Amino acid sequence: MKYTEEHEWLRAEGEVYVVGITEHATTQLGDLVFVELPEVGTEVTKNDEIVVIESVKAASDILAPIDGEITEVNTALEDNPSIVNEDAGGAGWFFKIKPSDPSQLDSLMDEEAYKKLIG
Repeated sequence: MKYTEEHEWLRAEGEVYVVGITEHATTQLGDLVFVELPEVGTEVTKNDEIVVIESVKAASDILAPIDGEITEVNTALEDNPSIVNEDAGGAGWFFKIKPSDPSQLDSLMDEEAYKKLIG
């Protein structure tokens, strides 16, 4: 797993990466009440705002952690955004991305570095 400073995680699944937010992020946000996902096929650039989430505390944007193409979105979140709070590192993923520049992954944190960030 890789992590961003914006509290996103990436998990390799073959040639694509599954992207979600960490349990730490969900704790900070509170209960999610709305998720707006990107369109499949969208080309994104690192740091593009691609997912909008609203919680009982705030609205936030999820940024693209790397350049690539959105290959799948978790449509279950549209009807039940609380899945993210219940299983942030599993069923609560947002989208899958196929990297256009896999070397960008090298700049992301591993779990140990992320734990230091939030520690």
